[in-house]
Amino acid sequence: MDFLNKYNNVLQEYLDNAVAQKEPHQLYDPIKYILSLGGKRLRPILTLMVCDFFGTDFKKSIHAALAVELFHNFSLIHDDIMDNAPLRRGQKTVHEKWDVSTAILSGDAMLILAYQFFENYEPKMFQELAKLFSQTALQVCEGQQHDMDFETRDDVTLVEYIKMIDHKTAVLVGAAMKMGAIVAEASENDKDKIYQFGRNLGIAFQLQDDYLDVFGNPQTFGKQVGGDIISNKKTFLYLMAVGQGSSVQAEELEHLFSINPKDPTDKISTVREIFLTSGAAEATRDEIEKYSNHAYSLLETIHISEEKKEMLHQFGNSLMQRNV
Repeated sequence: MDFLNKYNNVLQEYLDNAVAQKEPHQLYDPIKYILSLGGKRLRPILTLMVCDFFGTDFKKSIHAALAVELFHNFSLIHDDIMDNAPLRRGQKTVHEKWDVSTAILSGDAMLILAYQFFENYEPKMFQELAKLFSQTALQVCEGQQHDMDFETRDDVTLVEYIKMIDHKTAVLVGAAMKMGAIVAEASENDKDKIYQFGRNLGIAFQLQDDYLDVFGNPQTFGKQVGGDIISNKKTFLYLMAVGQGSSVQAEELEHLFSINPKDPTDKISTVREIFLTSGAAEATRDEIEKYSNHAYSLLETIHISEEKKEMLHQFGNSLMQRNV
């Protein structure tokens, strides 16, 4: 989307100089490394874009945007350790390139650096930004813990799963947008609505990610299709299939998600078929549409121009229309 380029260009310029410290190298080099790996940087771009849309020079929100990006990458460093992941964006993860202790400490330093960016704002705005940031950071940790807990539980409900992805993924999208509104000194109502818009869009995005993991086109999805099935991850699709499928389908799914065959091809194919015939695939698409539509209905109540609303609508559509 062309209109995002101006935000991305400014963000990259500031991000290149975000970590000025050089010593000790073992602490700061890993931070510079993970920030250099790129990615879409959607969250900080959202901060800049929302600030702009509320009629304020978006560069005023650059420090909040940098805080969001540093926090996000801090969480990735620690997530990679917990998942024992060897690669991040096609390159070695920080704990693989250095070691686990270095990755933990560099991640901790990133979190502190993120908070320091808020010091560039006057006291009242600093307090509001820091309060939102702290609340969001804690929710992300809660979401990660729930995700880990779900791996060993057989009684996870759909409500619990939605709450988990809301905290692990969606709240940071909502917070990134609200920070832009805070810097722009938007009304309390508009700050809340843009937050809820981002949060609902974030839930829809994660549900679609679950869906595309099973039904996506491997040439365009960007990740291994069937990865969640291979790792026995009980996503919304799984929970829906177990809940509304036949007892035979539920038993077969529970069995398939308890084994790890060397060649998972047949397992992926069978699970995919159960997701389709049980109605879980259609129900997941309906849930994606529900959260997307709720986000767009909130957008209509926000006090920005119709042109800006349409651009945010386009942005949402671009997230939801990834190739299947």
